[in-house]
Amino acid sequence: MHFDLKELITTVGYLGLFAIVFAESGLFFGFFLPGDSLLVTAGLLASQGYLKIEILLVILAIAAIGGDSVGYLFGRKVGHRIFNKEKSFIFDKNHINRAQAFYEKYGGKTIVIARFMPIIRTFAPIVAGVGRMDYRKFISFNIFGGILWTAGMLLLGYFLGNFIPDVDKYLFPILIVIIFLSILPGIIDTYNHKKRSNK
Repeated sequence: MHFDLKELITTVGYLGLFAIVFAESGLFFGFFLPGDSLLVTAGLLASQGYLKIEILLVILAIAAIGGDSVGYLFGRKVGHRIFNKEKSFIFDKNHINRAQAFYEKYGGKTIVIARFMPIIRTFAPIVAGVGRMDYRKFISFNIFGGILWTAGMLLLGYFLGNFIPDVDKYLFPILIVIIFLSILPGIIDTYNHKKRSNK
């Protein structure tokens, strides 16, 4: 698994990483892309000289901010029709309903918090657009969250790569931990929702 991700990154390069982060950040069909693990692995590879961390920090922040902006505009234009869309291979209404519930709970902060939560990360800007959040407010949260997420994940990988000898040997368990931590908030939120529903 870790060899595949490493090979993917080295094959697609900067342009491919930009496209993946852009799609996962705001295009509803990008929810299945491995955003967190991809960024951490890119940071690890940068520490080993495969990529330049300075370039990654700039272009992937732009990709994340741009992806969210497109998601917002999509939600604003399409509106509530997406909530009535039938479930299909690339669309699951449950994903957007979860993002809607998250948005109702946390408001504008959702755009920042959701960056660190797979699936919700993809649908949060769409829901913000549907709810017609003020764009100036949205873009402020978007820029802050996009930079925080990409820089945080990239630098985590970069510093792990510099401090752990032969980090390639430990890439798989590191990614497992990253994936687990990224889905943990969603698991907790789902558990609490079911607990409240049973009362």
